[in-house]
Amino acid sequence: MIVADSDVLIDFLRGAEPVAGRMAIEIGTGRLCTTAMSAFEIRSGSRGRRQADAIERLLDALQVLPIDHEAARRAAEVRCALEKEGKPIGLADYLVAGVCLSLGAMLLTRNRREFGRVPGLSLAELSLADDD
Repeated sequence: MIVADSDVLIDFLRGAEPVAGRMAIEIGTGRLCTTAMSAFEIRSGSRGRRQADAIERLLDALQVLPIDHEAARRAAEVRCALEKEGKPIGLADYLVAGVCLSLGAMLLTRNRREFGRVPGLSLAELSLADDD
């Protein structure tokens, strides 16, 4: 399972490579998901009906993973650990990481600087190479 972060969802909607190509392939395999937090983020940034419709079509093609009890627990653990180290990340990023960690999923993101700090989180490559 690969979880797409909001930054790569936005890149896909804009047709930006290499992300758009990678995501198109992953959508076709049925392995690509996103989180409720990322869905919130991209919906919040939509401007106009056409963009909102494109976002809904994209989200309809993906499984949107909830932030359940286990994901929230994992997110809180990560937050406590990173803040103790003096290396916090954004609140939304904690929740996205928590979902991925709770499911053992890889995260597809360009934000490797922040997500790279999360212990145990696997980051998928943006290239078309297989990262299983």
